Amino acid sequence: MNPQIEKLYQVSQKSSRLIIGLMSGTSMDGLDVALCRFHNAGKKTSVELLEFETVPFDKSVKSEIRKVFAKQSIDFPLLCMLNPWIGNMHGEMVNNCLRKWSINASKIDAIASHGQTVMHQPKRLHGLEKYPNSTLQIGDGDHMATKTGILTLSDFRQKHCATGGEGAPLALYGDYLLFSSNKENRVLINIGGIANFTYLPANGDFEKVFATDSGPGNTIIDAYVQQHFNLPFDENAAIAKKGNLNETLLKRLKEHKYFKEQVPKTTGPELFNLAYIDSLITHISHEDVLKTLCHFTADTLCDCIIQNVDLREQTSLYLSGGGMHNPLLVELIKQRLPNVVIDKMDVLGISGDAKEAVLFAALANETLSGETGFQKPNNGLGSFSMGKISLPN
Repeated sequence: MNPQIEKLYQVSQKSSRLIIGLMSGTSMDGLDVALCRFHNAGKKTSVELLEFETVPFDKSVKSEIRKVFAKQSIDFPLLCMLNPWIGNMHGEMVNNCLRKWSINASKIDAIASHGQTVMHQPKRLHGLEKYPNSTLQIGDGDHMATKTGILTLSDFRQKHCATGGEGAPLALYGDYLLFSSNKENRVLINIGGIANFTYLPANGDFEKVFATDSGPGNTIIDAYVQQHFNLPFDENAAIAKKGNLNETLLKRLKEHKYFKEQVPKTTGPELFNLAYIDSLITHISHEDVLKTLCHFTADTLCDCIIQNVDLREQTSLYLSGGGMHNPLLVELIKQRLPNVVIDKMDVLGISGDAKEAVLFAALANETLSGETGFQKPNNGLGSFSMGKISLPN
C-alpha cells in the first residue's frame, strides 16, 4: 500500500486525533490557528483546545487579497498566483506556531484549513438558472501539506454546495456535535465579517437544528473605518459611541430584500459592502454612520433570531467572533433581547475567538472518522463528509 494512504488509514482508525484548525475570515485580521485534541467522533465527540493563536496579516498581505476579494472584475493571473501563495503562507504560519509550542509536526494527525474566501455566489445572489450555488476559497491544500509535511483537509465548502447547500454557514455541524445541551435551547452567534447563528434545541433533534447568516457583521463597519479613518477597525467602538443613530438611514439599510428571505440563507461582502451604503448616505457625519451601522448589524441579527427562534422557552445566546469585542454592538443586542441570557462562548469551554477554527477541525475529524450518520438532504445541508484531502508527499 502507498505509505501515505496507509498513514491516512491509520489516522482514520484512531479514537483520538490531534488536528490543527485554521480560519481566516472576511475581515482578514489574520489566521486563527487552533490545536485541538479530538476524542471519538459523531455524537460521542469531545474536544480539548490545547493551543490557540491568531497570526496577524501585515498590510501587504491584506492589500494583495483585497485586489481580488468580492470584486466583479479582477486580475485573473493574480488570483491564480494567490492560491498557492496563500497556501504556502498559511503552511509557514503553522510551522511557526508548532515551533513556538515546541511540538513536532509528526505528532499532528491533520490540518483543517478553511482557506481565504474571495467570492461567495449562492444562486439567490447571482440569479442565473443554469449555474449552481458557488463559493471560492483560496489557499491551496497541496502547498500547505507540502510546506508542513502534515496531511491537510481543505476546501470544505464545495461539498456543501455539491449536495445542494449554499456553502455556508457550516458552523451547524460542529456546533451540534460540540455544544448541544439537554438543559437549554442554545443560539450560538458568530459575528465576523458576516453575522450568523446556529440554533440548537435542547431535545437534540437534528432535524430542528439550523444555521443561517442574518446579514452584515463587521464587514461594512470595518470597511467604513478603514476608508474614512485609516484604521483597521473601530476599537471598542470608540468612534461609533461618539455618534447618534440616524433612524432614516437605518430604515433604508434594512429595506433590502435579503432580510425578508426565509432561513437558512447566506450572504457576504459581495452584497453588503461600502457600495451598498454609499447611495444611502447624505450629509451624515462619519460618527453617526458608524453608530447606525452598529444598529444595523444588531437589529438584523436580533430580527432574524426573533423571527425564527421561540425565545419563550429556556434559551441562552452565546457570542463568538470579533463582534463580541465590540461593546456597543453587544449592548445593542442585549437591549433588543432583554429577557434572554447572553454570554460569550468562552463559558462553554472554547474561546469565542478560536471557535471557527475549532469547528473546521471538527469537520476534518468527522471526515477522517468516516462518520456519515448526520445528514439533512431535505434542507440542502449536505453531510459531514467535507474537505479535500492533500497528502504531504
